[in-house]
Amino acid sequence: MLKEKQLRDYVNGYSFQNAMGLRGYEEINLFPLGCGEYNLNYSFVHPITGKRLVLRVSTASQMHLERQAEYEYFALKDLEPSGRTPRAVFCDDSKKQLPYGVTVMEWLPGAPLNYQKDMRTAAEILADIHSLKVPESTRIIRREAPAQGIYDECLAMAQHYLEWDRADKRACGLIDTLITETGGLPLKETSGAPVCIVNTELNSGNFLINPDGKSYLIDWEKPLLSEPAQDLAHFLVPTTTFWKTDTILTPEEIATFADNYIAAVGDRMDTSTVRERLPLFFKVTCLRGITWCAMAMREYSEPGRALRNEITFKKIQAYLAPDFLSNILDNYVRKDFLCGRA
Repeated sequence: MLKEKQLRDYVNGYSFQNAMGLRGYEEINLFPLGCGEYNLNYSFVHPITGKRLVLRVSTASQMHLERQAEYEYFALKDLEPSGRTPRAVFCDDSKKQLPYGVTVMEWLPGAPLNYQKDMRTAAEILADIHSLKVPESTRIIRREAPAQGIYDECLAMAQHYLEWDRADKRACGLIDTLITETGGLPLKETSGAPVCIVNTELNSGNFLINPDGKSYLIDWEKPLLSEPAQDLAHFLVPTTTFWKTDTILTPEEIATFADNYIAAVGDRMDTSTVRERLPLFFKVTCLRGITWCAMAMREYSEPGRALRNEITFKKIQAYLAPDFLSNILDNYVRKDFLCGRA
């Protein structure tokens, strides 16, 4: 576990201060912003420019990368022309002075997304990001068959829970059924959809909404090159919307969002496959949310975990309850929820 003194010494040491354009005697004070499941976040004010910045410590990698902080840093560089993401300022993934990688980015204002008021704004943000031209030099990982890739990821995450001697037997049975039925979908089919940068973690807390100004999307820990429907489905599924709120969107609300997204993209990108591909990604993304919770339940229960968020833990427990799992299986995997028919 990272000690506060380690981090304080690091940001006030020569290497970091030199990278920040300081002269070595301006003390930096860090203020906690909270932690994710795999990162610690702090804000600080640059002593010379007066600009507020965010320092992010990557304590682990969900993508199993050796250099997680560097991956996020270069992704933010690729995304910068969109004007919708934080500008990356600095990265140190050497792990020479700290046991973890560090990224510094600009601090951005805004409130979390409200599903009742901000859906059109979210559509506009995603349209600006997805229609961005992907640089040839990008380091972002590409999935050739993204739906199959998500499913394979689900299998790996589920296995951690299903093999655990403390796993709930009813939950295991329902997860097994979800895996089997989702596996029968045409996951390997390709669509000819354009390749774009997708966030893959589109919960409401990662949007920064400013009604009277520009709004943003933060937390680019796990970006991929994929098709737009992957991101749209993740944003809309109940396993996402219910995560930080009590919202579950109706088919009509989802259809309106898709219309607004396509209109916001305009002629910047081909969106002809979006509506066709959304149901497939909707189903496999529901499975992803469940299997991530299953994996996280085991991780949270093991000794020695670096980070533990009690609010997240309670939500994980709720997602693995038999009633919730049965609802996902019966109403979102076995039915075409977006069309409201079996």
